[in-house]
Amino acid sequence: MPTLFTRIINGEIPSTKVWEDDRCIAFRDINPTAPTHVLVVPRQEITRLDQMTEADEGLVGHLMRVATLVAREEGLNDFRVVVNNGAGAGQSVFHLHVHVIGGRSLSWPPG
Repeated sequence: MPTLFTRIINGEIPSTKVWEDDRCIAFRDINPTAPTHVLVVPRQEITRLDQMTEADEGLVGHLMRVATLVAREEGLNDFRVVVNNGAGAGQSVFHLHVHVIGGRSLSWPPG
């Protein structure tokens, strides 16, 4: 069964896209935790970060690069990049994704 993110990538569910290329898509989170909260999602389905393989290293690097480009386009100088790995870490959609969060002061530690 396709994930929510696969359905967004396939255009079955609407989203507010801010980036799209042949390897990933980025769109606004529907439940933002900050003024800017964008998800960068690979088109390739990888369930969790710990399930990526050596062959996926280039893709994961691309996601990080896109996260930086999205932050710049959103006018963020300071931002946080988050990858949750597993339900206990807050992952709710089991399709690897990168959160780009900013637009306000962020405290540490998170969670």
